[in-house]
This record gives sequence, C-alpha cells and structure tokens, in this order.
Amino acid sequence: MNMQEQFIPDNPFDFFFTWFTEAVAARLPLPQAMTLATSTRQGIPSARIVLLKEVTYEGLVFFTNFQSRKGKELQSNPRAALVFHWPALHRQVRVEGSVIKVADELSDTYFSSRPRGSQLGAWASPQSKVIAGKDTLTREFETLETKYKNHTIPRPPFWGGYQLVPTMFEFWLEQENRLHERLRFKLKKSKWCREILAP
Repeated sequence: MNMQEQFIPDNPFDFFFTWFTEAVAARLPLPQAMTLATSTRQGIPSARIVLLKEVTYEGLVFFTNFQSRKGKELQSNPRAALVFHWPALHRQVRVEGSVIKVADELSDTYFSSRPRGSQLGAWASPQSKVIAGKDTLTREFETLETKYKNHTIPRPPFWGGYQLVPTMFEFWLEQENRLHERLRFKLKKSKWCREILAP
C-alpha cells in the first residue's frame, strides 16, 4: 500500500492517530516506544528511547526525571525531536517541536498509576548521575521501601511529564527500489502545510 491509497487528513495529528492505532492493533512490541533526541544549548546531541504516554491535539507526552541528562538539556534548550519506527508496517514517523512541562496534576495522576516498585525506583535513582554500583541503588530502594511501608508514595518533585508541541511531522512509508514515500507537515502561521519529500 502507498500513501496515495490512504486518506490523508489536513491535520497531521489525525494521520498520526491512524498510524499509531494501526501499530497497536498489529500487536507490535512496544508501539509507543519512541526515540527522543535532545541537545545542549551548544548543540551537542543525545538520544534515547522513551515511551509515549499520551497524545492529544496539544502534543505528545512522556515522563522522566527532570534532573536526568534529557531533563537538563530540555531545560536549557526546550526543543526536541521524536522518531517512531514500526518496521513490521514499513513505517516511520518523525516529529519536531518545542517542549514544555505538563501540569503537576497530570504528573501526579500518572505517577499514582505506576506500579509501586516503579514509584520507589523514581525516588531511588539519581538518573544520569555516576554511582558507585548497583548496591547503592538497592540500599536506597530498600530504605525507601521501609519509609513508605503502608503509605502512599508521593511523586518526587524532580519527576514528571513533558509535552512535545509539534511544529513538524514527517510520515515515511517504505517502498520498492528505495523510492520511499515521505510526507511532511510543517506548521506555518498556525496552519499545517503539506509537502512531499524525495526519499
């Protein structure tokens, strides 16, 4: 199938919702996994896999430690890029935009829905910092486990959600002879403009 055989809406969010829903329906492993690329203010890049937790017409949401490398980079340079790759469907989606923190209430709600072990892990791990070894984490985890026994675990003030607000979507569909299809949507003066790119 090529893109010409698909209905392509004017709003790229609608097209993303369709592709993401199809990736979930295909029972792909972790269809919500996405590469998050950030950079320092000086332009030094880094990338890692995170999980998409929510997507609305406002943007794409993920959660992390604000004091991690990505958190510090997003604070100094609040722009980022995302990549979804679904090889079984021969599809890829790239998203670029600005990044903002989500409301505390949303972070609280998501944190409270996480498994208790993950909640303790968020407190125990000084993400991205050098540690002496795994024993350091284990001891801290056990200390916190005792501290919060029979108590609700609060969300750490250094942990929460970010929302990437897109200014660009690119949809890639694999085709024979490397004549892949690339469809880009760019936000220009509050309007989404559609462009076809050479592979």
